[in-house]
Parts: sequence; C-alpha cells; structure tokens
Amino acid sequence: MQTVLAKIVADKAIWVEARKQQQPLASFQNEVVPTQRNFYDALAGTRTAFILECKKASPSKGLIREDFDPAAIASIYKHYASAISVLCDEKYFQGSFDFLPIVSKVAPQPILCKDFTIDPYQIYLARYYQADACLLMLSVLDDEQYRQLSAVAHSLNMGVLTEVSNEEELERAIALKAKVVGINNRDLRDMSIDLNRTRQLAARLGPDVTVISESGIHTYAEVRELSHFANGFLIGSALMEQADLEAAVKRVLLGENKVCGLTRPQDAQVAWKSGAIYGGLIFVPTSPRAVNDAQAKAVIAAAPLQYVGVFRNAPLDEVVARAQALGLAAVQLHGDEDQAYIDALRDALADNVRIWKALSVGETLPARTLRHVDKYLFDNGQGGSGQRFDWSLLQGQDLRNVMLAGGLGADNCVEAAKSGCAGLDFNSGVESQPGIKDASKLASVFQTLRAY
Repeated sequence: MQTVLAKIVADKAIWVEARKQQQPLASFQNEVVPTQRNFYDALAGTRTAFILECKKASPSKGLIREDFDPAAIASIYKHYASAISVLCDEKYFQGSFDFLPIVSKVAPQPILCKDFTIDPYQIYLARYYQADACLLMLSVLDDEQYRQLSAVAHSLNMGVLTEVSNEEELERAIALKAKVVGINNRDLRDMSIDLNRTRQLAARLGPDVTVISESGIHTYAEVRELSHFANGFLIGSALMEQADLEAAVKRVLLGENKVCGLTRPQDAQVAWKSGAIYGGLIFVPTSPRAVNDAQAKAVIAAAPLQYVGVFRNAPLDEVVARAQALGLAAVQLHGDEDQAYIDALRDALADNVRIWKALSVGETLPARTLRHVDKYLFDNGQGGSGQRFDWSLLQGQDLRNVMLAGGLGADNCVEAAKSGCAGLDFNSGVESQPGIKDASKLASVFQTLRAY
C-alpha cells in the first residue's frame, strides 16, 4: 500500500479513534439489529445487477456533484438499482454516515456503506445508520482482519462486497470464500483506469461467486460488452457528474435512445417510463406523424423527455422560433441543409440547443465532416420508411456521436445496439399505425435492451 490509499487509510485510523470517543460503541450497540434487506439475494439471478452510487466528491475528481441531495438521488436510483452504494468517508469523498438512513428511507434496496473499513466499530456504526452491506478492501486488510470484519458483518445479516484490484488479491478472495467480489478497474495506488482488469480477473472466479465490475464504466456499450465477464456493475462518478441524473442512468443501462414521431401525450409518457431519453416531434408537413405547435406542447407537457424537433429544408427562422417556443433540446435536420445553413442556424439558436443532422446511408457510410453538428443520425433514405440499411458498414467505426434509425424494433434492437452507436431512434417499429405508438411494443423494445 502506498501513496493515495496509504494516506486515506492512515487518516481513517485517526477518524475511527476520534469517532469512538465522540460516539462510543457502548452508547448504541444495544440498538443495532440485524438487517432484513439481503444484499446477496439482491445481486443474485441471471439479470445483470447494478449497484448505483451516491458520491459527492473523490480524490481523483474533486467535487463531482455540487447539488448533492441523497434523498433526491435515491428517489431516482430506486427505479433502476439492485443495491445502492453510499460514500461515507468524510475527508476524501465528502461522505457521511448520516446519508445512509436518508437513502434507506427513500429506497427499498439494500444500502452499501462504502468506506475504508478497518475496524469492527465501523461495521456496527454502519448498521446503526441503516446500512445493509459493507465494503471490505483486500488492498487495505490482511486475511485475519478480513475474517474478523466479515464475521461481524454476517452476524448482523449484512452482506460484504470484497474488493480486489490485482491477481494476488483475487487469489486471497477465492481462499477467503468471498461471495461477492468487486473487481476495481481503478488502481488505487496511482488512480489509473483499466477495464481489462475485469476481463482478466473475472474468469478466475467460480460460478458461485457474484462478480461486480467497479470504476470507469461510462457507456451502455461498455456495460453490454463487460456483462459477458461480470454479473453486475458499481457505477458512481459517471452518473454523479451529470446534471440530469435519470437520463444518465438510462444512458448507461439502456443507451441514449429516442422515440420519434410522437403525436400523443400518452405515447410520450410510455416512452419516458419505458426508458427513452429523447422524444422526437416531426415538423415536416408531408409526414404522417407531423404535429402542430398545440399538439407538440401537449406532448412536451406530458413527460420530461429531452425533445428533438425534426425539420426538413425548413426556413431558418421557423426552426429557431419553434426551438425557442417549445424549449427543444435539439433540432434534427432531415433535408439538404448545407454547411452555410448549419452555420447560420448555430448562430441563431440558443447555446444549449444541439444540432443533429440525419444522413442517408447507401452503399457506403456518409462522411461526418460538418461543423457545429453535435450528433448524426444514420437512416435509410428519407426516414420513416421502416427499412434498415446494411449495418455491416458500421463495423470498426467510432459511432459515439451517431444515432441509428430505420426499421428498429424488439427483433433487431440488440443487434443494432451492439454496433456501438450512442443510441437508437425508434419510430415505425413501435407503432400500431403511423403516429400512434403501441405501448406493449415500446415496453418490449426497452425490456429487450435491458435483457443482459
């Protein structure tokens, strides 16, 4: 142990002694009762588990979330998490044991006390503050300490997340019969990230061990790929650094997906609840899914999606006026808009409105060389055709700024998601008729995207 980790652990020993003086074990031990929330059961099963983390700051990033409100965070996490992790270290993570009961009250999932645990006192304290599991790091503890702390946790029905970050610690975890092993992709000695650590170490653990990949997970593509190696993921910073937390969770668990051609408020609600981030409103008069301003306002009022207005060769002032009046998150250009048009549009739009450009894919992938375009949409033809292009063209491309459209439904969305695009754009494949979305088809698409 050296550098950052050694310093944190040395300071933790000082903190523990001070806290024992301030809040002696004898003053609360009688009130400590075993938990009823089973951490091990929560992570079991075939579906990939997610431990979502409440974290205000970290040594590597400094302050991550300024408006840190544990209750508000838990109220979002509870819809998606298998368990919720709460940072309790004060000095380096601006955490607190006081956050544990706040989160536990809001969310029914098991709550993990994320601390540098070196003393049985910390486990009793965590349980007193309503934690249901604790983190034990083999980079910090020897085998004897681990056995002692693990026994205390299990005596209170608490689960243990046993963290390893290298081969030697992994061998110890196996010998210690750890039930849930967290493979930390971050080297706590120098703070570097390497997702290969999960790939390399997970294979060594038996089928009776639940493997959790920790640190450095940011995208749905990473989750899908690493889910072949790990049973679950612990994700914190990637979510905490985003202002829109619910969209951030959806982005990692499902991808950055859009339901386009919304014409009815109830369809926007189903799209949002199913897992979409974006809602598409079509302002192309010839489209069977075209909406007027009144219809658009009714859809927008129904669900907190990020709304994208779809235009084709529209007058610039019309696009700008609609974006402003409706508070659009983005405008999507579906016609022959050139660089001069896009430059003028960028100047006229508010800074927070993004510009997306749809490109038709034929025999080859079109170039993505336009300035001021935040995202591209690859489609077959003019859009709304329900036909897909040849997806094999996408192989080996960096598609992080590309949405994929054209004939997407429950039968092919997983194949589409594996292309590495930022997200998928659903339209005709989730309809009962043009402009009328089918609630069961929508739910099915997102359930399929989450079935890993």
